[in-house]
Amino acid sequence: MVTTKDIGLLRLVAQRVVGPGLPGAVDVVRHMTAMQAQAFAASVEAVAVRSTDRDPHEVVAALNRGEIVRSWPMRGTLHLTPAEDLSWMLTVTADRMLAAAARRRAELGIDDAMIERARALAVDALAGGRSLSRDELMGVWYYAGMLEVKQRGYHLLWHLAQHGHLVLGPVEDRKQRIVLLDEWVPRPRLLDREQALGEWALRYFRSHGPATLKDFAWWTKVTMADARTGLAIARPELATLDVDGAEHLMDPAAPALLGDLGRKARATVLLPAFDEMILGYQDRTATLPAEHAGRVVPGANGVFKPVVVSGGRAVGTWRRVGRGRVGEKGRPVDVEPFTSLTTTTQRTVPRVADSYPVAPVAG
Repeated sequence: MVTTKDIGLLRLVAQRVVGPGLPGAVDVVRHMTAMQAQAFAASVEAVAVRSTDRDPHEVVAALNRGEIVRSWPMRGTLHLTPAEDLSWMLTVTADRMLAAAARRRAELGIDDAMIERARALAVDALAGGRSLSRDELMGVWYYAGMLEVKQRGYHLLWHLAQHGHLVLGPVEDRKQRIVLLDEWVPRPRLLDREQALGEWALRYFRSHGPATLKDFAWWTKVTMADARTGLAIARPELATLDVDGAEHLMDPAAPALLGDLGRKARATVLLPAFDEMILGYQDRTATLPAEHAGRVVPGANGVFKPVVVSGGRAVGTWRRVGRGRVGEKGRPVDVEPFTSLTTTTQRTVPRVADSYPVAPVAG
């Protein structure tokens, strides 16, 4: 009999939060395929906690080498992805995302001619391996008289990223810079739509499973028909579980890996804000009990707090207190428990916090 608690523990193992980490930052992002990244510093930490060396500087180095990029491949939200995979991901999701944003484009007074002008100005400013900060790119468009309407600049950037023209790549002064995708990633992987759906399903269930078909469709924002197509291709390489009548799919190796870990899988861990252990699923109750969801995302405002996980379940939120520089360790941690923490968890949190990989980036 598989319980909800077992699902949470299996996901911790599949995501490499507990057990053997992956060798480096690029390996983590390739395993996960996409990682929530609207909070840049939190996304760097999310990669580091899943790697063997737990080194956030290596995550930044992988971004600077062009092995990892940050863009909007799904749900209209920033994610870290392997550089070579972003283009095929956009071929699957961009049309729906752009169609869904049509009304907003009209509200902002953005038409095809404006988009083309914004693209041409960006290409002229970036061609030849150059990069711009977001503020610098907005300046290019501002001085061209294109940003009279608030939020227009952000939407133009998002739109051009959806079309695969622009991407967030290297880091300078603790912030990412914008580059041309075809220059920054000159050899992308090319997959047709069916291949892409099959690979995406396989990698999602291997890295996030046990999860349901609805979880996969929600995570990618593909249609249920496309989700079923992807699962049909991936299914022979996946194991299944029945949990209260719902089919869950996962990496066949996950149960044995969990068994090998024993009590280690139930250890206390700190996860950053917007972590995939929470945001990787439509149904989050295996990790985050429904009655405590409002403590992690107060008022359903879309801003997810860092969480303390123990025994496979979120037991509270945490934050560093006191002043400190970006990337600085050593500040004490304040925990807001959902109920009461066990003595073991209370004793473990400071030690875990001391080894937590603090991102050397802003945002």
